[in-house]
Parts: sequence; C-alpha cells; structure tokens
Amino acid sequence: MEYTVQKLGKLAGISTRTLRYYDEIGILKPARINSSGYRIYGQEEVNQLQQILFYRELGLQLDGIKEILTSPSFNRIKALQEHHAQLLDKRRQLDLLITNVENTIASAEGRKTMSDQEKFEGFKQKLIDDNEKKYGKEIREKYGEETVNKSNAKLKNMTQEQHEEVTRLTDELYKTLAEAFKQGDPASELAQKAADLHKRWLTYYWNDYSKEAHAGLAQMYVDDERFTAHYDEKQPGTAVFLRDAILIYTGANPSS
Repeated sequence: MEYTVQKLGKLAGISTRTLRYYDEIGILKPARINSSGYRIYGQEEVNQLQQILFYRELGLQLDGIKEILTSPSFNRIKALQEHHAQLLDKRRQLDLLITNVENTIASAEGRKTMSDQEKFEGFKQKLIDDNEKKYGKEIREKYGEETVNKSNAKLKNMTQEQHEEVTRLTDELYKTLAEAFKQGDPASELAQKAADLHKRWLTYYWNDYSKEAHAGLAQMYVDDERFTAHYDEKQPGTAVFLRDAILIYTGANPSS
C-alpha cells in the first residue's frame, strides 16, 4: 500500500511538517514523487518510519538515528529485538515507580507502614538500571559479574542517611576537582584531596577497594568517551586531570 504525506502522517500520528523535515535531512525519503509533485511512501518507508519513532521514543537524537539506519550493518530484526528489550526495561522501571507511589499513598492514608528505605527503592533501582544501560557491558567486562552485582546490591540497600552523605560527597568532589583543575597540577594538595574524595565516593558503591581497581577506573574515564564527556562537560581536560591525580594518589604515577 502507498501513502501520501497526509495519509502517512495521519497513520503514524505525526505532522506532515515532520515528514517533510525527515525528507529534507535525508532520514526518511519518499519512495517516489508522483506526476503531481506529491511525495509517495511505500511499505519500506512505513517500516523505516516505525523504526525512527522507536528510536525517538528511546531518546535518541535524529542525527544518531540517521547514522544507525544508514549503516551497512543495520539489521531491522536485531534492532526491533533491542527495542523490545529496552522497552521492557523501561516498563519495569515505571512499574517500580508506580508501586512506590501506590505504597506512599497507602502510607499517607494510614493503610500501611513504609520505611524510609522503601520510599527510595524505586529511584535507586532506576539509577542502577540507567547505569547498566550506559556502562554495564564495559564495567562487567573489566570487573566481573560478581563485583558489579555486589555494587548494585550495596546501592540498593543504601540508607537515606548514606544517600544524603554520598550526594554531599559528590558535590564536594566536583567542586574540589574544578578548583584543582584551575591550578593545573594533578600532584597538588587540592588535586590529591579530589582523588581522596573520589576514593571515599567509591567506597559507597564498592564492597572492596583496591588501589589497582581505582587506577583502572580512572584510566577508563579517559579511554571511554562517554565517561570523558561526563567529566569534560564544563571544562575539557578534566577527565585526564582526574585520571592523573588518581594515578598519583594510588602510586601509579602517570609519568611512568
């Protein structure tokens, strides 16, 4: 079956302006232009539009979607399977938050007792799931399944007081790191304080701390562009500076 811009927009629940924009940027071209100058879309374009909307729902930007769809290695069935898995994760996260809200309502109405820890279970699980989605594969390959699972369990069982302390510690770490970066010396007293704060922050998530693992994580901040982008968001070069400070702190001098 074939569709005009108007009919495809109505079918998919999007505006004709959006479809025309997709054509302009080359992410969804019509199958042909008819004799009257109208864009005509076929089954292949319908399937591609569905794929685009799946990716949009998962939060991807259009330039990233275009890169994926135009890749020679793109596999529609595999992409759909990945969408399915991600949507199931999203539903599980929503179910946790819905349960949390329902229990909070019941607690407020006096129908049940809810501990302070239970009030934050849904949020902590979402943090774990988000971290797994972003960095799970790399972290598990580097540190192993057991280590990561223990770390997740420690986060999930964190008390409200511990959560408040690690939040305060995180703020202090970023502030100290920014000030130390301005000095430009990873061996300075302030930079080493930032490295120590980073160690203290890690102990809230790691069951066992070692200098070797700390140094390895610091190197990952530089090797993995996602970590680098996080630390370099406000000041480029911060990830490398933190890596060097931690290497000095742990005895693995970056100059060696």
